[in-house]
Amino acid sequence: MADSALFRRFPALREGLPFRPFLAGPTPVGRLALPGVADLWVKHDERCTPWYGGNKPRKLEFLLGEALARGARRVLTTGGIGTHHGLATTILARACDLDTTLVLVDQPVTPEVRESLRLFSAFGAEVVDARRVAGAVWHGARVLARGRWRGERPYLIPTGGSGAVGNLGFVSAGLELAAQVRARELPEPAALFLPIGSGGSVAGVALGLRLAGLPTRVVGVLVTDILPPSPARLARLAGATLRRLRRADPSVPALAFAARDFEVSRVQLGRGYGAATEAGREALALAEAAGLALEPTYSAKCLAELLARARSGRLPRGPVVFWHTFNAVDVKAQAPGPYRPEALPPRLRRLAEEGT
Repeated sequence: MADSALFRRFPALREGLPFRPFLAGPTPVGRLALPGVADLWVKHDERCTPWYGGNKPRKLEFLLGEALARGARRVLTTGGIGTHHGLATTILARACDLDTTLVLVDQPVTPEVRESLRLFSAFGAEVVDARRVAGAVWHGARVLARGRWRGERPYLIPTGGSGAVGNLGFVSAGLELAAQVRARELPEPAALFLPIGSGGSVAGVALGLRLAGLPTRVVGVLVTDILPPSPARLARLAGATLRRLRRADPSVPALAFAARDFEVSRVQLGRGYGAATEAGREALALAEAAGLALEPTYSAKCLAELLARARSGRLPRGPVVFWHTFNAVDVKAQAPGPYRPEALPPRLRRLAEEGT
């Protein structure tokens, strides 16, 4: 496994930041030919590890590194009933010999959600049906208390992995992209598009680009109505992440972030988290024709916003990067066992088996 771009830029951080590497090295960049976009590039995170692709493993390198450093035997995280973050956490935690508990809230039920529910059970996650956010708080506290009583030293991973620790993965990603610009693998981007779920990827990459001295404008495309982060929240996330870095290495430059530093587009959300949109379906089809596989919840909505701005002349002049956060690894083929209905709560079991 490869070293982190963050550690290459600030070597003193190796001593202060626990890290469990999953990525084999920098993910590639390349041109993406889509109608109406003159200078479009893609950052290919979709196969960033052999176990799981997309943006989740970058955060989990630091989160699971810290869990292991604290002697945890179980990790707990939350999300929708089809959470990609929860699935990635389950799979990568299992690679570290850690158990996982997922506390889940409702979202629109799609074939992809049903598949995720079946995969949670196949990979051995403990699944808790919380239904709503308030229920997730109560159930999460109960799981943590039970784990402490059992001596599991449970480690809480925030929703989406977004927090001062998980965001470090995308600070490193921003530095990685800057190194690729310096190596002339792509020109300096005028803008970079990322979906916003919990917001850590956008906050982290904006910080990484600032530390690298790149003026690239980060555009976040909101895909959730479940506690959606505002620009002010993203600024606070970036600030908390920077403070975590500076505690470990005071030589990291002191930077200031404000809400105005973060551009958030809300127009692609549609009916809410997990609900497909017509613009997203069109973006998905155009990407597929260009050889790029997307999914409707995150990546298709993000590309839909990029395309809408290109058509209306609102893209900045110069190269634009679409950061591909979708997992394209066939995790079903790697499952250690079959779907186990008994591993799911009764209501979620019924949802998982609808239409099968």
